[in-house]
Amino acid sequence: MTRSPRTAHGLDLEAAIRAVAWRQIAELGAPALSLRGIARELGITAPAIYNYFPRRDDLVTALIIEAYTSFGDSQIAARDSLPPDDLLGRLDAIGVAYRAWAITHPQRYQLIFEASIPGYDAPKMQIMPTGAHAMSALLSVVEALRQAGRLRVTAFPRVSSEHEATLALWKRYGGEVADLTIGLSVYIWSCVHGLVSLEIAGNLPPFGPNGDELYRYGLASLAQQLFTEAP
Repeated sequence: MTRSPRTAHGLDLEAAIRAVAWRQIAELGAPALSLRGIARELGITAPAIYNYFPRRDDLVTALIIEAYTSFGDSQIAARDSLPPDDLLGRLDAIGVAYRAWAITHPQRYQLIFEASIPGYDAPKMQIMPTGAHAMSALLSVVEALRQAGRLRVTAFPRVSSEHEATLALWKRYGGEVADLTIGLSVYIWSCVHGLVSLEIAGNLPPFGPNGDELYRYGLASLAQQLFTEAP
């Protein structure tokens, strides 16, 4: 028997499960996520949820993929909001969109980048396609800058040999780019991630109620440090 995605009351059960799960994460944190708790809130039996997510970890993986998809869509939209030849403008737009998405969706941001869930072992091959795709906007702009000869970088740390398989997966799902492009993109991401994570956690004093000015300074500094203006 095939399961129906809707109950007799017209409820999209899978969507309802996800919505309650995100609410649980917002209120109690990701480690407290509970299939039985979701079932109680929805007024259904636990086996009804197991039809969609047999284990809590299956639900966590689905939520991570959902978050990465939303994040990636926002990054690509930001990149494509400017002409292809405005590379530094595209880089800046991606950076601004990164912070905006994180502030709008802090639970999703923390789930994919920060949350530690005891007993959860993320299935890399399920998550990697959307994770790498989410970074594809940044990778594509940095690669275009590299191909245009606009890097200020003369030397950069190489990817260690034990991570070459992961590097290959990034290229498979995020776009075929040079190793240097991936290295620079990870460096840029780590810098903006630090500022955004501190801001979301409320740890950016004495820069005022938010980190807007500091973040803008950080984006401009990274662009100046790593790339040259168009000739």
